[in-house]
Amino acid sequence: MEDLIKCYFEIGFNNKEILAVLAQNHNIVVSIRTLKRRCRELGLFRRRNQSDIDDVIAFVQEELRGNGQMQGYRWLHLRALQRGLVASQRTVRLVLKALDPQGVQIRRARRLRRRQYTTRGPNALWHMDSYDKLKPFGICINGCIDGYSRYVLWMEAYTTNNDPKVIASYYIQCIERVGGCPERLRADRGTENGHVEGMQLFLRREHNDAFAGDKSFLYGRSTANQRIESWWGILRKQSVQFWINLFKSLQDAGHFSGDSLDKSLMQFCFLELVQKELDEVVQTWNTHKIRPAPSRGEPGGRPVLLYTAPQISGGEDRLKLFKHDEVDLCKEECTPKGQLPCDETVYDLSTLLMQESGWNTPKDAFEAAELYTLLREEIQNNL
Repeated sequence: MEDLIKCYFEIGFNNKEILAVLAQNHNIVVSIRTLKRRCRELGLFRRRNQSDIDDVIAFVQEELRGNGQMQGYRWLHLRALQRGLVASQRTVRLVLKALDPQGVQIRRARRLRRRQYTTRGPNALWHMDSYDKLKPFGICINGCIDGYSRYVLWMEAYTTNNDPKVIASYYIQCIERVGGCPERLRADRGTENGHVEGMQLFLRREHNDAFAGDKSFLYGRSTANQRIESWWGILRKQSVQFWINLFKSLQDAGHFSGDSLDKSLMQFCFLELVQKELDEVVQTWNTHKIRPAPSRGEPGGRPVLLYTAPQISGGEDRLKLFKHDEVDLCKEECTPKGQLPCDETVYDLSTLLMQESGWNTPKDAFEAAELYTLLREEIQNNL
């Protein structure tokens, strides 16, 4: 019976629970007085012989390095008892609050702690993805962000983000601009990323680091592509939601049906303006200050400086050099963005109508919306 009492005591059962389980599972019926006496004889105390506070701190620190960071003080207190420590819930709570104040606030707000993101420096991991919120209106966005610095490497609006040759052209233009390719690149399993995967593996095949060759490209779910998914949320708040509202207002007014003509006219009137705004948002983002988050291992500073001067924040540039003749071979499989923002026939017709009617090139979104409705009405009347 002594072994059973000790076992259930160390699990964290109180006296009433120990009595109940002894009777229910082992047919051992004793009084509360007998149980307390046996506990004293075995040296089992809840409040006496408290463990050294340094041992409690060491235990909590160890737990916080793993899934203990997701848990509250009651759970950790139970874990401490099961480890043979003697400490009150209050002691564990105060230690946890001192060691992990951010985690305490997160749990108090009933929010999940997201996984920590760590990389060794800029160009260690690029995150590439497509953004489809404007795609129903004919405008497709593709972007890439550096994981360490959060520096946006490219953000392109075009008529498609499904053509692997177009996406590959963004990648090749970027690596030529920065002077090398990333140590690793992550994307989802969409067919549009196939050419980029092949080029990344090709350019990294002869390197001798731990992520060379096949390990230099990672596939994963788009929703788990942490850095770029976070950026999409920022982009929507800073820019895209405005365009969604504008385009839906045109749709609600009966000026957009979603057919190929309407999408081409949208591209003709709005694509350059959307790209211009994307460029402005990216420039602002890359030069703004990010607060450091030491608890998550994230450096603070401006993305452009974190990317170009990582030594300031203790990072290490992981850019990998390439052979220019190999990049030239890759270019043969690329299709850069065309000079025209939409279907050639619609472009020629719209340009002609603007010249004949004296309509000016729009300078802002509202002028573009007016031009769109005028062109649409004129073309439909002449069909």
